[in-house]
Amino acid sequence: MGLLDFFIRKTFPHGIHPPEYKSITQHKKTLRLPFPERVILPLAQHIGAPAIPIVHKGQYVVRGEVIAEPAENALSVPIHASVSGSVREIDLMPGPKGSKVMSIVIDTDPSSPQIPVSGEYQDYTRMTPEQIINEVKQTGLVGLGGAGFPSYAKMLLPKDRSIHTIIVNGCECEPFLTTDHRIMLEKVDDLIRGIQIAMKAVSAERSIIGIEDNKLEVLEAISPRLPADGRIQVEAVETKYPQGAEKMLVKSLLGVEIPSRGLPSEIGLAVFNVATLAEMGRLLPNRQGLVERIITVTGDDLAKPGNYVVPVGTPLQDILDQADFTGQEAEIILGGPMMGLPVASLETPVTKSTGGVLILDQHAYKPKDILPCIKCSLCLQACPINLNPSELGLLADKRRYDVMEEQYHLNDCFECGACSYVCPSNIPLVQYFKIAKTLNRERHIQNG
Repeated sequence: MGLLDFFIRKTFPHGIHPPEYKSITQHKKTLRLPFPERVILPLAQHIGAPAIPIVHKGQYVVRGEVIAEPAENALSVPIHASVSGSVREIDLMPGPKGSKVMSIVIDTDPSSPQIPVSGEYQDYTRMTPEQIINEVKQTGLVGLGGAGFPSYAKMLLPKDRSIHTIIVNGCECEPFLTTDHRIMLEKVDDLIRGIQIAMKAVSAERSIIGIEDNKLEVLEAISPRLPADGRIQVEAVETKYPQGAEKMLVKSLLGVEIPSRGLPSEIGLAVFNVATLAEMGRLLPNRQGLVERIITVTGDDLAKPGNYVVPVGTPLQDILDQADFTGQEAEIILGGPMMGLPVASLETPVTKSTGGVLILDQHAYKPKDILPCIKCSLCLQACPINLNPSELGLLADKRRYDVMEEQYHLNDCFECGACSYVCPSNIPLVQYFKIAKTLNRERHIQNG
């Protein structure tokens, strides 16, 4: 009997089981790539207001130094220099979402040892929740699972709410990506310390680490090192997409639902990604800023796929060069194939919320003809939150965006892409829904 047999595998209704493609990188230890010749640091690497630059062209900065401060009285976090070097310019540069964004470009100093600056060690066990939250903000930490929501803001609670349980998301259900897998094997002490910091910040009674049941070695690595007081637990959930979505993981682990368009805090929960908490456990005690992260580099025509530590702001061209891309033409996706963003420029940088760089050759991304809906209901069976993607798609085709929102709960869709994946007619449903949401937001703004 193996370790997994002691766990009851929990799950949620519906979902899909796409091929995993994780074996390419999941057993490779994390390595550090050489520093690029320059980094491009967008001022908006998080949900909320962009940071405000406090450096100027030509200024020499040290790795870990604050180069952009949080916007005042807004949801925002600082940006730290990810390399020591000289500021080349502060200008519009290619961003992960396709448009150009204001960024700080730094030429790397090849003579620098590139050691991040740090402050005096601080014992989080002696800090108040308010002090912890402030220090988390100073690290510039955001959700490293992809959302980019400032981590400190999850800890700021209205007076009428309290957190009893922290859910630690270790599912990593996107195909190809194995960043979190390696973190849970290689950074266990940092992870547990980060969980304890977050628990103290929100006065949570317990934490549950949710891990998909295809990660036996992770269960074996974490379980013996959990604190003896039993306040941090680890539970296995079924390997299924999108198990890593916070709504689905909460449903799987606790059997409760986050309210429609609501937040986990409304039911006494806070949800953090394992990479986020591991960085919290590493950065906060040393008063350091977030200057690097681990990403999965994988896909087609790569001689050296793997999980790599790279400075935030590393251009994609450097990553392809270091991973020895041998192809001629490819689609590059930041993140995984289900929810990742395709990029058009190799100047696009890795940001705080970039979990992976996926390379797909022309055979993998060749577009297919879009056919009429055949009413097969496969999308209904796949949708994890019981929407009707077929009807939503037909309404989108008729540009009935208001009806999609008001009668068919469009805003509950978190764009996992399961419906598009199973559609035999190749209808890009999730793209239709993204467009509809954007147009609805514009309509609401115009109407006041």
